[in-house]
Amino acid sequence: MSDIEASLAAARRVASASGDKYRTPQGFSAIRDGIKRSAGQAPLAPGGKPRWLRAPMPGGPRFESVRAIVREHRLSTVCEEAHCPNIGECWNAGTATLMLMGAVCTRACRFCAVDTGNPRGWLDPEEPANAARTVALMQLGYVVLTSVNRDDLPDGGAAHFAACVRAIRAAAPQTIVEALTPDFGGVAADVATVVDSGIAVFAQNVETVERLTHTVRDPRAGYRRTLAVLEHAKRHRPGVLSKTGLMLGLGETEAEILATMDELRAVGCELLTLGQYLRPTVNHLPVARYLSPEEFAHYRDEALERGFLECVSGPLVRSSYRAERALERNNCGLPAASGNRKEQS
Repeated sequence: MSDIEASLAAARRVASASGDKYRTPQGFSAIRDGIKRSAGQAPLAPGGKPRWLRAPMPGGPRFESVRAIVREHRLSTVCEEAHCPNIGECWNAGTATLMLMGAVCTRACRFCAVDTGNPRGWLDPEEPANAARTVALMQLGYVVLTSVNRDDLPDGGAAHFAACVRAIRAAAPQTIVEALTPDFGGVAADVATVVDSGIAVFAQNVETVERLTHTVRDPRAGYRRTLAVLEHAKRHRPGVLSKTGLMLGLGETEAEILATMDELRAVGCELLTLGQYLRPTVNHLPVARYLSPEEFAHYRDEALERGFLECVSGPLVRSSYRAERALERNNCGLPAASGNRKEQS
């Protein structure tokens, strides 16, 4: 495909509305923002969001510099594709979460704004080198690599993911790499491929409590599968930290949140993120309720009491929010409940 054709394809995506089908620069069709439009979708709630969910508009010299580097090397970032509210803060801090294997996911989770479709085996052979060059240019001390689900690939993309990690480690050996991966269909050998690639942190998000999993996640995902993936990764290479994330505000109860924490600890999970679910478009699941900052502080205390090394918890927290600061054990600088024994020790 020529540069002109690629530009036209990209323009068609921008022109399409959320929930519309469009054709990608690689020639396959996808759904913008992941979920098709439906007449039965509940409208957006009136009245706006609570004041604590207001994020500043992104901008500034460092933000523009990071964006220019990402564009130059044809990389996708979850910061952009998933409509992350923290993009300004993180990019101005010189960090970004790179999304590998393109910007089209084979799954259609009802909380996620990443485009969905079938890439039919397409991969960018230059991506490992481009990712490594980007990380080196940004002079990152810590980088999070994530990816779309690629059920169209025999190994779910594990070998390509690992190749990107190895390329980054070769180009920037001082950079710590965190892998926030798909579940690779639950295939242990494919999980091990990534765990053995030179990462320091392995993450796979459980997303929600078990009762809500079928409603929230794609049918090919599973609560028990994610627990099994996390457990295998930890057993396979115990020196690699294990991490997961939960969205709150989808209708879960406190008892379910705490039970999920217990099950995560039982499979060796050490790092946890808790954030508010925010409905990305009218086509996605509605928010059941908005939790207060005080509630997030309470759940952080509960997680630390259960032995998590850190629980980064707050309304705008996302899986990779300021991930390089997670082991500072200060909630990445966000407000936390006072009196937590582990913070004061």
